[in-house]
Amino acid sequence: MTKLFLILHILAVIVAIGPVAIAASMFPPVARKVLAAPDNVGDTASLGLLNRICKVYALVGLAVPMFGFAAAGVMKVTGQTWVIVSIALTAVAAILLAALVLPRQAELLAGHGPRGREVGVKDTKQLAMYTGIFNLLWAAVTIIMIVRPGSTLGH
Repeated sequence: MTKLFLILHILAVIVAIGPVAIAASMFPPVARKVLAAPDNVGDTASLGLLNRICKVYALVGLAVPMFGFAAAGVMKVTGQTWVIVSIALTAVAAILLAALVLPRQAELLAGHGPRGREVGVKDTKQLAMYTGIFNLLWAAVTIIMIVRPGSTLGH
């Protein structure tokens, strides 16, 4: 069972988190192009597609912690530091995506931000920062999962 849950966990990470990380990273530069040339239908359509990829794969990404908890449970490592830190960083990444990245993408798509103000390049830079933090959190989780600091598994 351990190998099955680990395989499903890793596949879920690759299939779900990879597309979100890439699409979210591509969104701010494309949004800047749309702000500079709002009549460019191709870039505007690309922006909608990138947002849709982020939203759909964020939902698919719920499988990552589900299979991760299953694998950790079977391996009896849920109380180990490396697992707890990974869970915490994953939760922060999920909150960042749900509370900042996706809403900011929606604002840029709609063309207006909070209180109806018009969006601008500053908004794309802020979104790029949030997306970068999201990606760094996942990089940290990946490193922790490989290095497993404080692991008592002896591997």
